[in-house]
Amino acid sequence: MHSSLREQYGNRVRVRVCGLLWDHGKLLMVNHKGLADGDFWAPPGGGIEFGEHTENRLQQEFEEETGLVVTVDRFLFTCEFVHGPLHAIELFFEVKLRRGSLKVGDDPELSIITDVKFMSSDEVMAIPKDNRHGIFQLVSTTEDLKTLTGFFRI
Repeated sequence: MHSSLREQYGNRVRVRVCGLLWDHGKLLMVNHKGLADGDFWAPPGGGIEFGEHTENRLQQEFEEETGLVVTVDRFLFTCEFVHGPLHAIELFFEVKLRRGSLKVGDDPELSIITDVKFMSSDEVMAIPKDNRHGIFQLVSTTEDLKTLTGFFRI
């Protein structure tokens, strides 16, 4: 993890919003550099600041990171990630595409986005465990994410 991320987000609870967008059975994933050793693949999302609404923040994150404009659909589940010095509460929503063209965008939260793409379940599950978001430890396929409800620790 990049030291500036540790300084900015370490030793405090951070609330994040994340979106799951499928297209023809493939899940949209973003590749970040600086969050782990090597690649780190995760669904689009980001931190919520005081006074922001979750729906607006998630729409903004999608547009910044992927160039896509989405509609926030249904709330799916919550995950808690505690791996000192980081502690995050993540709210996951299913989103629907409204418009836009997929592109590699920016992440103002200090990591560098190197790729965005729709990935099959087999492609996502083939990514080494340490290089993909912890939610994928909860399921056998990416489609199984649609059935998760409740609260999980990852």
